[in-house]
Amino acid sequence: MTTTAEDEKILSSVLDRWKAGVDAHRPERVAATFTEDAVFQGLHPYSVGRPGVVAYYDSQPLGMKAAYRVLETRRPADGVVLGYLDVEFSFTDRPVLPVKLSMLVTRVGDDWLISHYQVSRLD
Repeated sequence: MTTTAEDEKILSSVLDRWKAGVDAHRPERVAATFTEDAVFQGLHPYSVGRPGVVAYYDSQPLGMKAAYRVLETRRPADGVVLGYLDVEFSFTDRPVLPVKLSMLVTRVGDDWLISHYQVSRLD
């Protein structure tokens, strides 16, 4: 395992904001954690940019919550952190949905934002 405390802290700072938006059903807050040109692949067809992120999370049911655990990180370049995570989405009316999430977060000014997000369901 090559996860470093610094990289995990960077990912967690972005993911905690993402999770807060997901848990509150605030699609605009979720999208604010992404770059303007982010490639986004949830469990529906992919999109590019924040409007697709807003549309995706706006379509999710009220009461959906997210819980994550960082499994691996890598630093492919300065200002870029790759994360591989376990994520569980819970709902008020159906079983928990466990997924794998890979993402790239990139430094944008003084902030870190998601530039690539891809969910995989492993049955």
